[in-house]
Formats: sequence, structure tokens, C-alpha cells
Amino acid sequence: MANAASGMAVHDDCKLKFLELKAKRTYRFIVFKIEEKQKQVIVEKLGKPSDSYEDFSASLPANECRYAVYDFDYVTDENCQKSRIVFVAWSPDTSRVRSKMIYASSKDRFKREVDGIQIELQATDPTEMGLDVIRSRLN
Repeated sequence: MANAASGMAVHDDCKLKFLELKAKRTYRFIVFKIEEKQKQVIVEKLGKPSDSYEDFSASLPANECRYAVYDFDYVTDENCQKSRIVFVAWSPDTSRVRSKMIYASSKDRFKREVDGIQIELQATDPTEMGLDVIRSRLN
């Protein structure tokens, strides 16, 4: 049984969908939600490979916490096509305190379960997870 120290359990579907994003690039992004009653993290939304970063940002609720991963494509200074998996811990100021605490205490366990996150962002509003912020963290 999950407790506050260990964080919420992570549903197997979360791990499977993350592997599909990482290995097969089946999705552009995944939004995860904690189901408090079930005491586990579940997949809430899957982004199509053609979805943009704006679609990703718009999929995060304005006043509820979420975890999300985004497959960020970019071109290096040497003109090489690369990709990084960005993890966003979305915790808007307007969300409930209890929700913020649950997401904060479950984050490390969630990250251990989905192996392969390369960049991590903690965001309380959209400006903290803009493309410029991600680009500044690439190296």
C-alpha cells in the first residue's frame, strides 16, 4: 500500500506508454494524473506525434497538478537532429495544497518507475516550462 513517504503506486500502463514514447516515438507527450482514490498514477492524455509544444502546454489543467513528459526534438549547433525527454512536474499556485503535497511526495518514485527522463522542470505557471527554458537546459 502506498504511503506519503513512498509516493503513489505507478500503474503499469504509465510505464508501457512511456516506453512507447521513448523507444518507438509513438507519442509526442504523455500527461499523468494521480488518482487519489486508487492511490496510483495513471495516464490521462496521450499526444499524437504531430502535436506541438503548444498542444502539450494546453493539455495541462490551469489549477490542478500533473506529471508530464514531452519528447523534445531539436537541432544542435553541428546541425544534428536530437531528442530529449523532458519531465514536467506541473504544480500551479492555484491548485489545492493537498494535491501539491501528494504530487511532490510521489515525484521521485514516479521518476524511478519511468526510466529515461533527461531534463526535469518544476513549473507553477506556463512561463516556467516554455521552449526557451527547455532549450537553456539542453546541455
